[in-house]
Amino acid sequence: MPERRTVALVTLGCARNEVDSEELAGRLEADGWRLVEDATDADVAVVNTCGFVEAAKKDSVDALLEANDLKEHGRTQAVVAVGCMAERYGKELAEALPEADGVLGFDDYASISDRLQTILNGGIHAAHTPRDRRKLLPISPAERQESAASVALPGHGPVDLPEGIAPASGPRAPLRRRLDGSPVASVKLASGCDRRCSFCAIPSFRGSFISRRPSDVLNETRWLAEQGVKEIMLVSENNTSYGKDLGDIRLLESLLPELAEIDGIERVRVSYLQPAEMRPGLIDVLTSTPKIAPYFDLSFQHSAPGVLRAMRRFGDTDRFLELLDTIRSKAPQAGARSNFIVGFPGETEADLAELERFLNHARLDAIGVFGYSDEEGTEAATYDGKLDEDVVAERLAHVSRLAEELVSQRAEERVGETVHVLVESVGPDGEDGDDTEDGVYGRGAHQAPETDGQVLLTSGAGLSVGRMVEAKVVGTEGVDLVAEPLQGSLAWSEEAGR
Repeated sequence: MPERRTVALVTLGCARNEVDSEELAGRLEADGWRLVEDATDADVAVVNTCGFVEAAKKDSVDALLEANDLKEHGRTQAVVAVGCMAERYGKELAEALPEADGVLGFDDYASISDRLQTILNGGIHAAHTPRDRRKLLPISPAERQESAASVALPGHGPVDLPEGIAPASGPRAPLRRRLDGSPVASVKLASGCDRRCSFCAIPSFRGSFISRRPSDVLNETRWLAEQGVKEIMLVSENNTSYGKDLGDIRLLESLLPELAEIDGIERVRVSYLQPAEMRPGLIDVLTSTPKIAPYFDLSFQHSAPGVLRAMRRFGDTDRFLELLDTIRSKAPQAGARSNFIVGFPGETEADLAELERFLNHARLDAIGVFGYSDEEGTEAATYDGKLDEDVVAERLAHVSRLAEELVSQRAEERVGETVHVLVESVGPDGEDGDDTEDGVYGRGAHQAPETDGQVLLTSGAGLSVGRMVEAKVVGTEGVDLVAEPLQGSLAWSEEAGR
């Protein structure tokens, strides 16, 4: 029997890209490829790129160049770019980066195995000419589902597949193959975005908003639970719009309790919420449903009215604070995080002071701050009133220092609280070997993976990855918490881990 072809997937960017990589992995494994973790052991290294902001694009190019170096030293014969940067730039990226042996767009995903084999055999698959993917679906959301089958939607692979198409434990198997053993997994709720924020290019290459059907979301979550996943995070460009193209803008409110009832799932988290689209019913479900994390990843971006209008967004400091007060009146321990852009064209010192006023009163658990830079193809790139780069850098540094101080203060407010911690790593003294750092680490309900800090448990006796532990916060380390497992919580965690 000939040796199976090997492929490694290198994923950059957001959780949505991670879902897309696992769909590509499912397709490749189903077609006979052997997946390997280390690109040095792969015939083909596939780099799932990010095309969101300049820094992410640079990281993507660096990853492609690093993978290309492997062709001189190891088994790797080809390096292929996929993902948002590949979709956004197509031929332009291929011409600018000849080190990449292929640049594949979303339309190539269904035939990923054939594309990689062609490249391995020395053939050439011409990179696509980018197009505005918003034009691929009808303008009316109500008409989009009928056209969805003809449009490539990464992460929307069918769930009820014939036997043998995906690594399956049953008929619910999705077109997906897990790339790690984490007890947390993201699930694609929708793709695309209908908002027209003046600084954002994502809708042009991710397309118009389209929801996945609830049955596919539920079945994929059941399958993930069978693989040992304890927490799922629902991801899309805008989760608050879920269901509008299915005839029910409140569909998320009915879907969440169903997800929480799936055997094996201990926590459901919703990310990417638009403040302007938050509604009382959704807040109620997020703050009162067992196993649904009272977690609010709110896309504020700024709080000065003039800047928000220039961004083509809504709200202001007082309305945003009122929204947070409403949430905390229902769930005092609710987590809240957001990202902000400073140095937007026309931003004044008064606008910056207004943003600082909001941050000082918002009590956010995590804050991301970015300096404005032009994104080609966006409306904001054509604006007058651009600030000098050194002014943007100065404001970025100033607000970043403030943010670091404020999230540390918010962490200190949580001392004395009881948190439910999902264990994600156990150090040398634990059950999971010595390939993790010392100590037992996990996350509380107010902490999303990668972005919001973590919890160090003071005692890890008997704990393993995937256990849910009740603990009391006894200290902080910046944004991170230190917590002591409560008496009797180990028995509960053992029950949760079964």
